[in-house]
Amino acid sequence: MSYAHPEVLVSTAWVEEHLQDPAVRVLEVDEDILLYDTGHIPGAQKIDWQRDFWDPVVRDFIDEEGFARLMERLGISNDTTVVLYGDKNNWWAAYAFWFFKYNGHRDVRLMNGGRQKWVEEGRPLTTEVPSYPPGRYEVPYRDESIRAYRDDVLEHILKVKEGRGALVDVRSPEEYRGELTHMPNYPQEGALRAGHIPGARPVPPERLEQILQTLPRDREIVAYCRGPFCIFSDEAVARLRQAGFAAHRLRLGLPDWRALGLPVARGDTSDAA
Repeated sequence: MSYAHPEVLVSTAWVEEHLQDPAVRVLEVDEDILLYDTGHIPGAQKIDWQRDFWDPVVRDFIDEEGFARLMERLGISNDTTVVLYGDKNNWWAAYAFWFFKYNGHRDVRLMNGGRQKWVEEGRPLTTEVPSYPPGRYEVPYRDESIRAYRDDVLEHILKVKEGRGALVDVRSPEEYRGELTHMPNYPQEGALRAGHIPGARPVPPERLEQILQTLPRDREIVAYCRGPFCIFSDEAVARLRQAGFAAHRLRLGLPDWRALGLPVARGDTSDAA
């Protein structure tokens, strides 16, 4: 099976064929950070999305130096091909994909189907934790074109009103309407206000491909989710940019947006609350 973008998506067969390739590093990124220890792809290393990606003090990602140190610890250099996979249909692997691209890593790919597909196909698993020689890494640049900040979005809302932009809310419909403050079947967080950013369109991940067909290609798009480290907005931005859109990810999550006293709408309309 061939993919339209093999530089982004690889098959489980491709990964198994490259398990001994010294130019490839495979990383598992799970929502359940204990899952890796029960069995993983041979040679794969674990990324803990909280411990490894988040700054321990500031509500933001680790800086360029921190990312470079992480890569070197994992035996990754600037020219290494990185393959990401994980549980929940690659939720957090897609999150990691965005973060690698944000840090300018040239060759990073997702394994189609994630951990579940690998296991269902009966491919090998191991509990052995690999060790690699340290890599040599320097972050070439941070790609701010795939990240939007508060002031960017306030300005972008005007573009949405003028029909020159789009704002997509990739949470569940219930969160968009203001009925829930977190995903269905998850503990509800103590948000200040439920709802969505004015002018946003509800685009749950399972409907993204359908919505893509209705958006003019000249629209600049900002995607956001429930937190600054949310997987769904990372996945949406990756898929939108593959489809040819100028797409960015909101630096803030909706709880941060609300906490700053910025406008929130409820229900199925886009009127500010």
